[in-house]
Amino acid sequence: MKLFDYLWDKKFLILLYLTTSLFTGAVIYMGESTSLNESHGLYVLFVSLFLFSIYLTVDFILKRKHFSILKKNSLSEGIDWVNSITSPMSAEQRIYHDLLIKLYKDANEKVVAHNTKSIENLEFMTMWVHEIKTPIAASKLIIENSVNAPSEKVLYSIEDEINKIEDFVQMTLFYLRSDDFAKDYLIHSINLNTIINDCIIREYSSITNKNLSLNMDNLDLEIDTDEKWLGFIIKQILDNAIKYSSINSAIKIYAEQTEKESVLYIEDSGIGIKAEDINRVFDKSFTGNNGRKFYTSTGIGLYLSQKLARKLGYNISVSSEYGNGTKVSIHFPKWSDYFKMQC
Repeated sequence: MKLFDYLWDKKFLILLYLTTSLFTGAVIYMGESTSLNESHGLYVLFVSLFLFSIYLTVDFILKRKHFSILKKNSLSEGIDWVNSITSPMSAEQRIYHDLLIKLYKDANEKVVAHNTKSIENLEFMTMWVHEIKTPIAASKLIIENSVNAPSEKVLYSIEDEINKIEDFVQMTLFYLRSDDFAKDYLIHSINLNTIINDCIIREYSSITNKNLSLNMDNLDLEIDTDEKWLGFIIKQILDNAIKYSSINSAIKIYAEQTEKESVLYIEDSGIGIKAEDINRVFDKSFTGNNGRKFYTSTGIGLYLSQKLARKLGYNISVSSEYGNGTKVSIHFPKWSDYFKMQC
């Protein structure tokens, strides 16, 4: 609080003091020509008391009115009553007023963020329930059509649909945990080839059903990462590569190293992505042109993969030519360089 603000807040008290002092001085000045008796002193005392009573009365009326309005507003539901607070009467009240407004804005932002997150979660769960019904229905249909003539191909088909159900369950778990990432990760050195082989095993039935070949090269790299989270990211990208690849085609999985980073590439020769869609593939729930052809597209996989990758300090990029396949790159910076960027 500035000195001027303090003095301005006390202006009426200062005015009262000056008036009383002037009155007392005048009485003393006039009493110099005559002896100052007891009645003069009582006169000064009563006038000073009267003026002080007026000051207290006016100050009480103004503050009672101000606090009555505050109390009435505070009885309203919610916190929007802050917007209707009366103008502050002093510098001190102005400070508290500004604090209330700031708290209101912060609380309002948190409420909006919470409501937005609740809506997003509801939309995700609605999508999830809708999407998971498809592999369940497909599994029942395969079983019904093959009950009298079971074969290895039928088993792979059923396994493929069960894997889709498992993928949706895993995606839900990772989606719900993504905002509390710091509570559930452990960074350690692991061979990239180990993670990729695990993802391939989990996608084996889908690869077999489409008769896809895998060309892998230079994957014997040590990466500092969380195995579970990176495994989920790679599996989502590999799942997309399989989904959009044509039958009997090939998927390339290879890595390159530079002084600043290691890069994992997963490249398919499938349908590709249109130029107008390429910059939006990481947007939540965006499926683009391909989503209209492949109804199993949810627009969540790449969005969640990029979100988790950035939490790990990585970045995912996509390049594609429509009709000639898609290349997805996961960039692993050297940890020393990453920490320098964070600082």
